[in-house]
Amino acid sequence: MEEDLSVSDLDHLLDLQANDTTADQLRHRRATLPERAEITRLEQSVAERRRALAEPADQRAGLGREQKRLEDEIATISTKITSVDAQLYGSSLTSPKEAQALQADLESLQRRRSALEDEVLEVMEQIEPLDEILAAEEATLLEIGAEIERVRVTLAEHEAELDAELADVVADRAGLVSRVPADLVAEYERLRPLHGGVAVARLSGATCMGCHISLAAAEVDQLRRQPADAIVHCPDCGCLLVR
Repeated sequence: MEEDLSVSDLDHLLDLQANDTTADQLRHRRATLPERAEITRLEQSVAERRRALAEPADQRAGLGREQKRLEDEIATISTKITSVDAQLYGSSLTSPKEAQALQADLESLQRRRSALEDEVLEVMEQIEPLDEILAAEEATLLEIGAEIERVRVTLAEHEAELDAELADVVADRAGLVSRVPADLVAEYERLRPLHGGVAVARLSGATCMGCHISLAAAEVDQLRRQPADAIVHCPDCGCLLVR
């Protein structure tokens, strides 16, 4: 930088640094609010539970299809039984032999229906514990979902609080920038991303307060030989030093 700066310019730059540091801290707090991690944990729990439910849900669906198939067959056989029964006791019979054949068909159909009904009961017995498992898990998932929503509400409240704080800090920044020469602000902005957001720090004794490293005696001596308003950098972290 061509021109020398007053000590107050550097002090104002420290104020700007303090403002930016506060803003960075607020942004970091917003990005790392514990509610975010809690929501992630709960959502992972939901995903894990749903994966665990896949197998019993598939079993339940398969058994449900089997139950329907059996019940459809029972309905078909019941229709046939009604038809045979009507023929057997109707007025269209012409011989005892025909009646005997119909009676045999009727008994065969009734035995088949009874066997199918027993199979349905067996399937229903297999379905019952699966329904209990699925119902309990769905209830748990609903509870977790409600908890996620509660945490999201809390997160939104905390975000709003931090956003309001950050807005005030950002609003103050323009005034702080206006108090520092443009070329010094440009150098400050260039250094900030290179040093983790810290571009200017006070030299306290032999210690740079930016990196908290004590300078060697020769380095301190060299800095002391510089004019009070000269622009100097920390030899370790590169920050602008305010002496």
